[in-house]
Amino acid sequence: MTASFGMLGDIIIAKPNAYIAFAGKRVIEQTLNKIVPEGSQAAEYLFQKGLFDLIVPRILLKSVLSELFKLHAFFPLNQNKK
Repeated sequence: MTASFGMLGDIIIAKPNAYIAFAGKRVIEQTLNKIVPEGSQAAEYLFQKGLFDLIVPRILLKSVLSELFKLHAFFPLNQNKK
């Protein structure tokens, strides 16, 4: 996903235990001739390095997005139309 538009947002959210990489571990190791640390392509590791703003479980994603939309003056996702 990192090679795509997914990393161009102002607020970047990942799911727990997501695998985030342009290439697999073996390809990177063979190309760069370096050892890739275990877990270095996991969302939690990359979050600690500042690549993501939030890690949110899918079940909580709607409420988190709703709060972010309210913060930025958008309509909440769960607002009923009248």
